Amino acid sequence: MMMSRLSREIGEDGKELMFDHGAPFFCVSNSDAMALVHEWESRGFVSEWKQVFGSFDCASNKFLGIQQEGDAKKYVGVPGMNSISKALCNESGVKSMFGTGIAKMEWLEEEIPWLLTDSKGENLGRFDGVVASDKNIVSPRFTQVTGLPPPLDLSLVPELATKLQNIPVLPCFSLMLAFKEPLSSIPVKGLSFKNSEILSWAHCESTKPGRSTDSERWILHSTPDYANSVIAKTGLQKLSSETLNKISEEMFKEFQCSGLVSSLPFFMKAHRWGSAFPAKSIAVEERCLWDRNRNLAICGDFCVSPNVEGAILSGLAAASKLLQTSSCL
Repeated sequence: MMMSRLSREIGEDGKELMFDHGAPFFCVSNSDAMALVHEWESRGFVSEWKQVFGSFDCASNKFLGIQQEGDAKKYVGVPGMNSISKALCNESGVKSMFGTGIAKMEWLEEEIPWLLTDSKGENLGRFDGVVASDKNIVSPRFTQVTGLPPPLDLSLVPELATKLQNIPVLPCFSLMLAFKEPLSSIPVKGLSFKNSEILSWAHCESTKPGRSTDSERWILHSTPDYANSVIAKTGLQKLSSETLNKISEEMFKEFQCSGLVSSLPFFMKAHRWGSAFPAKSIAVEERCLWDRNRNLAICGDFCVSPNVEGAILSGLAAASKLLQTSSCL
């Protein structure tokens, strides 16, 4: 899930800089999601981000409007967005593995049917059921990025194949910036951009609860059109430093042209999300894809809605399916 994207960088002075370069915040309106977020809030790893936000028109170089705190509550993980994932990984009964990608999911007609293998061909274990949250699990896009065939054979799940095979995505580049002094000419701490071919969003990372205030850190997000134009030239393989530096310069120049920035950052780095946002939802009513014969649930923001709340609701639905099955055994 994109809210787990946290980057630890080192500035020129040797100090660590932390950036949440994925989802800047999330909102919830569904009662089930709200109950879960309130539980996370009570446990201290989620907090409300109480700041003022706005919309900026790059054609006129003027703010179109300022949102007050009375608008929908915006939540963030504390001290980073990945704190939510970390807390879930530390729940009782959960065994976590990091730095390991699932390269193959095999179905064996045996008592414990699922066999998972990593990219090195090592056996990761046998399982009664599987929950997958990667929208590229059966997509040719997986091969474009990794050079490996997709982990899940479509012939195993023919009823789900048509929904899963080609989920359209919207890519995005994020630019991480650190300044020695506050950008005092910006009256808000988060802003969407209108009439920009390059930028869609910017926010001040260092104003979130639990973040370091040693420097003022901003994150910019590109438009999908700009990201697509870059990917059309470079493909989805790892980008060179030269290409990333060029993207950094183009995005920062657009930020400068707004007239909102009067100083240069002492740190600047771009990052690509090749498939940041799903462009359609494939299981709005069911909230997840479920194959009861295989004990396989596929969930994520691409099922319900392209945001954190959508991912939460889809995950809850997948958990419910597995729990129902286990209670029948």
